Amino acid sequence: MLSRVLIASFLLAFVSPVFGETKSEPVEPTIEHGSIAAQYQGAATKIIDAVMAKNQAYERLEYLCTRIGHRLSGSNGLTKAINWAVSVMVKDGQENVRPERVMVPAWFRGAENALITHPRAQPLTILGLGGSVGTSGKGITAAVVVVEHEDDFLWLDEEEKVRGKIVLYNNKMPEYDPETGSGYGTTVRFRSKGASMAAARHAVAVLVRSVTANSLNTPHTGALRYDDKYPKIPAAAITTEDAELIARLIKQGEAVSVHLSMNARMLPDAASANVVGELHGSTNPEEIVIISGHLDSWDVGQGAHDDGGGCIIAIEAINVLRKLNMIPRRTIRVVLWTNEENGLRGGKAYAREHEAELPNHVVAIESDSGVFHPTGYSVENEDPEKQEIGARQLRDIMRLLAPLGPMKITTGHSGADVGPMRQGGVMLMGHRVEGSKYFDYHHTAADTIDKVDPEELSKNVASLATVAYILADMPDRLGTTSRKEGATH
Repeated sequence: MLSRVLIASFLLAFVSPVFGETKSEPVEPTIEHGSIAAQYQGAATKIIDAVMAKNQAYERLEYLCTRIGHRLSGSNGLTKAINWAVSVMVKDGQENVRPERVMVPAWFRGAENALITHPRAQPLTILGLGGSVGTSGKGITAAVVVVEHEDDFLWLDEEEKVRGKIVLYNNKMPEYDPETGSGYGTTVRFRSKGASMAAARHAVAVLVRSVTANSLNTPHTGALRYDDKYPKIPAAAITTEDAELIARLIKQGEAVSVHLSMNARMLPDAASANVVGELHGSTNPEEIVIISGHLDSWDVGQGAHDDGGGCIIAIEAINVLRKLNMIPRRTIRVVLWTNEENGLRGGKAYAREHEAELPNHVVAIESDSGVFHPTGYSVENEDPEKQEIGARQLRDIMRLLAPLGPMKITTGHSGADVGPMRQGGVMLMGHRVEGSKYFDYHHTAADTIDKVDPEELSKNVASLATVAYILADMPDRLGTTSRKEGATH
């Protein structure tokens, strides 16, 4: 099967990574004698065939989503998920399985509602932004002013038209483009910074158009960041439909008022943990290849694509390798991060507590773009030469994933949780998938197991298991060519 696929043209359209600015080159269609791909062709075929024949990924993701559900930092749901993940990897026979304690922020949503009070009464569908403060007991009723871009504040500031108002950020996310990606990185700025931008101008609250190009009246939550220089004001996401309604009314000359009530508040930091488990290397166990996803999610939906799927494919990747008795030279370490969504404390704690060990980290891979059809990997490193060598080696390896579909390697953003290891010189990678639907479900009540295709999930397991095995076993560390070429596979 592999040979038939390898002669197929790779000059079809490829899908860009979901996040970040990247540069990419198409993967060459042939496997040269003596290349990494040639050395590991048999191993890759064995892994891919085994995964696509049978694996436990979907049933495990189904359990995580259905029996445990959403997993916000500091919640009982996340604690249950941590304990469950430890028990799964212990049962699989993985080594050094453990939770690594991390203190995380705990935010409580509470009851929340909003409605247009003028020019006509209409409820609004909202989700408070993670970390937002609440309103007073009676809530806030105020006129709304619409801001589409930062430049809108120039004329609004001149007449103090923001003071005492609710600011609606109606910045539209562009439709997904397979060449340029989603536009999330530019659109999300108002969700992240908008509350403090409005508070600096004496606004009393903020509504943010949900960061999505497609909506069925579904609000999308996400974290905000307050600037300590300004008062903290309540902030909530509203649906794209409601944002457009308010904007149209104001454009037609109507004065629009909204009542907002939120009981959100921060609680004391809570104990949580990164979950770690290993497939111990045979000859160089001190050298580590990380494969990872984040176990926490928002407090709506089930966190299926964001990022239960990323965690499950990492767990299942080493499960499959162990069952096949394919033990690489180096250790493959699964890390399930805590608190990615509203603090990144899991990733920061790992980089800090494993600082002395970072020189032995060959690569750290994160999957946090959903588990749709896999399309390749991104790679980044502080050393441009090392990054380019790594990208070239990965383009070679991608030939082996041809049975799963066209793959490409890009340079640029890898993942938020592995990011803190960048300054330690670790080679970072992002597991990439076809991203056209990801932001339809991202941070919503619709991010549920029924949105996950079992075959696509299996392909993600096959891709990650194959790449992790090769990177953990090939003679040279990714990004270097210091050792003698050659492998026994």
